[in-house]
Amino acid sequence: MTSATHLTTPVPTRFPDGLSDVSIAGDPLAWPHLAPEPLAHPSTVGDFAALARRVAADRDRWEPLVRYDALTRWYARLETGPGYEVWLLSWLPGQGSGAHDHGGSSAVMTVLQGELTELGTGRGPRALASGTQRVIAPGYVHEVVNDTLEPAVSLHVYFPGLTQMTPYPGHVLRQETVEGQGALLA
Repeated sequence: MTSATHLTTPVPTRFPDGLSDVSIAGDPLAWPHLAPEPLAHPSTVGDFAALARRVAADRDRWEPLVRYDALTRWYARLETGPGYEVWLLSWLPGQGSGAHDHGGSSAVMTVLQGELTELGTGRGPRALASGTQRVIAPGYVHEVVNDTLEPAVSLHVYFPGLTQMTPYPGHVLRQETVEGQGALLA
């Protein structure tokens, strides 16, 4: 006598309320159940610049938060994510950052309102009007100032998140006239 083995598909367990283990936990063989779609996070300079543009375009998000401080620049962290931070800063006329770098972090700076001036080593001042975006490499020494008569607001995305900002006290990056010629003093 030969015995035949029949392969059958297992029937899901039924519970008294009529539900099955598949209807409760989901189909264990379904791909989304095994590996949910990963969240999209910025990972390139272009992604971080796009993030800054998206946040900048959402005035309802940042504009009500802006404050001005007569003694120092005002700032607030708007967002953090895997490997980045987004900061909002305000600048009254005459306020500046002083010469500094961002340690091992890169940055994307976007001027949201007003105008700022960036001074860097090895070149003259760069006017940054509203809407201007700058990418700053790790270790780059620069200074940002509001040398206009109107307040300014800027957005800064640091990646990775800012853990170090090295000040360079006494390191002058302002352009001055020396004996009739422009000279960048560093």
